[in-house]
Amino acid sequence: MDHIVFLTGRLAERSLHQVLEGMAPAPFTWEVREIGLQVAALMTADMIRRRVALPLLASRMIVPGKCRGDLDALSQHFGVAVERGPEEVKDLPQFFGREARHLDLSRYETEIFAEIVDAPRLSVDGIVERASAYASQGADVIDIGCLPETPFAHLEDSVLALKERGYRVSVDSMRTDELLRGGCAGADYVMSLNADTLWIADEVASTPILVAREPGDPGSLNAAIDTLLSRGRPFLADPILDPIPFGLAASIARYVALRERYPDIGIMMGIGNVTELTEADTSGINAVLLGMAAELRVNAVLTTSVSLHARRAVKEADVARRMMFAAREAQVLPKGICSDLSTLHDKRPFPYDAQEIALFAGAVRDPNFRVQVAADGIHVYNRDGHQVEGDPFALYPGLGLEADGGHAFYMGVQLARAEIAWKLGKRFDQDQALNWGAGVEKAAQNLDEWEAPGNTRRKSK
Repeated sequence: MDHIVFLTGRLAERSLHQVLEGMAPAPFTWEVREIGLQVAALMTADMIRRRVALPLLASRMIVPGKCRGDLDALSQHFGVAVERGPEEVKDLPQFFGREARHLDLSRYETEIFAEIVDAPRLSVDGIVERASAYASQGADVIDIGCLPETPFAHLEDSVLALKERGYRVSVDSMRTDELLRGGCAGADYVMSLNADTLWIADEVASTPILVAREPGDPGSLNAAIDTLLSRGRPFLADPILDPIPFGLAASIARYVALRERYPDIGIMMGIGNVTELTEADTSGINAVLLGMAAELRVNAVLTTSVSLHARRAVKEADVARRMMFAAREAQVLPKGICSDLSTLHDKRPFPYDAQEIALFAGAVRDPNFRVQVAADGIHVYNRDGHQVEGDPFALYPGLGLEADGGHAFYMGVQLARAEIAWKLGKRFDQDQALNWGAGVEKAAQNLDEWEAPGNTRRKSK
């Protein structure tokens, strides 16, 4: 059985013992070492090397999640695996639960077609720039969307420019001449063909995406499918997902019926009709739609990112397809796998209750302000007192920072984040930006954790 050493600071030691005792019976033995530091978050690898004696009689050592430094070097120094745990002690049970149930999120089966809906109005460089943005969010195929009654003289140049940069390309048009031009220029896919326009598939090497003559005419889609099956020609079939309240439920039934009729064909689902045309957060919509796609083994989704509320639709679809594929393969519910689609509300927003925070506050002996959030509001404390409010403005008079603009600004930022976290039910960690999951671009470096001479982010008094 593993024996694990947990490192911590004085303020968190009691909580760590309580959490570990509450995990019994655990599949490991453990010991807690407080290494002479008040706040565990300030622990560094160099400090651990100096303060933890050799030999270390353990199979693993878990350090606080905010511990900085080279843990690989520590592992070599101590001769055991040294790992970062969760940032909050209360998350240890979930940390070990995920460890025992690790699911591979690198795998997926549903490809993402990201449509540039206004391609004729963009220059070739503009199309390439948009394609790069979509690809960085997870798109597998760049769909060049043509527009009715809008000339597209640079269609071929656009296809060639994207292909030269290694992108797979689809051309999406209601005009047969544009589909032919795109296919002849080297597009990998053309959409959409129906039973009356299948002749285009004989003229170009592109893989066709098939649709019915009308969404309510599944027979014509079946006819087109049967024709290409008889020719041994690859294709994707799309029964068309209709927006709410214009037939969404019925269109879902069409997908189910299509998969039942043709268990092995490639299917595309155009999810933009729902994400773009529903004024709701797209992260949850994408989760549900890609969940259905996983159940139906949909091979590709077509998504758009036009409305500002759908600006992260491609990235959300990328997260959702991986999560839902993992859940389906492991035959588990899509919970506890990945939290990136929970952009507004966290599953466990308040790791400590008011009584526990009061204990922390009572142990503080320095003037630095700590900010925490519990169900009852925003807690601010140092050696001089402990305040709890729901409104940051009510806290400010008690901080005594009227003559210290730098610290006042720092506390203003922290309290504003804390208020957002409290009202929405999000996790708040002092000195860190709120986690918005897939809803925002993750920066290469969190500037809130940057320290330099003169930086006072961690020294508010």
